[in-house]
Amino acid sequence: MKLSIVMPAHNEEQAVEPTIRALYERLSAERIDHEILVVNDNSSDGTEAVLGRLRGEVKTLRVVNNTPPHGFGFAVRLGLKQFTGDAVVIMMADGSDTPEDVVRFFRVLTEKNVDCVFGTRFSKGGRVVDYPPHKYVLNRLANRFLQALFFLPYDDVTNAFKLYRRQVIEGLNPLISYHFNLTVELPLKAIVRGYTYAVVPNVWINRKSGVSKLRIQEMGSRYLFITLYCLLEKWLSKGDYHRREGAGHL
Repeated sequence: MKLSIVMPAHNEEQAVEPTIRALYERLSAERIDHEILVVNDNSSDGTEAVLGRLRGEVKTLRVVNNTPPHGFGFAVRLGLKQFTGDAVVIMMADGSDTPEDVVRFFRVLTEKNVDCVFGTRFSKGGRVVDYPPHKYVLNRLANRFLQALFFLPYDDVTNAFKLYRRQVIEGLNPLISYHFNLTVELPLKAIVRGYTYAVVPNVWINRKSGVSKLRIQEMGSRYLFITLYCLLEKWLSKGDYHRREGAGHL
């Protein structure tokens, strides 16, 4: 099984190289067939130059440039259209996700034969390093709200670090989120449409360089929109988009 890593990158010239090198070394050591697909999202710093140099050194690296419109959601969606693996994990270029967790998620996917693997940073075994206190409060409130609304045992829906089989991504289309709310659209659609998933603790480490692209004050209404969109599907679609048993996709 081939694993693809989709990594959106906007102005990550300091972080993207160590992130890619650490990931490549770990996956190569584990002998996991893979590609690292970095989506350069309109970077105005030296990110593109760094990626251009790395393409000659990291054999499994692919780079695509996101054309307008730009933004996290558009960049990830481009990566999800172009990846070539049998499964795909979304990973941040800033080093907040670890290669060790990528390997663990991949092993769980194959050993448990599930459709998705979702990370949890706040349950037993999960860990966050230098997580901003205000973001922590908002995160916990948002995830408790989602749990109550969808009757979920899963407590970290907003966590972007997740792994999906190819047929799941195909079954979730069309994706409509433009921004970070894509991190909620993907898992909620997967759950509502009946795909199986395992929950695995993961580590989140705050970036050491660069600036976070998430603007909390801009995202509230967008998260709410996509939440209600998925909730209406759950209530009103009568299973029209539900995974076909044995088919693996819609």
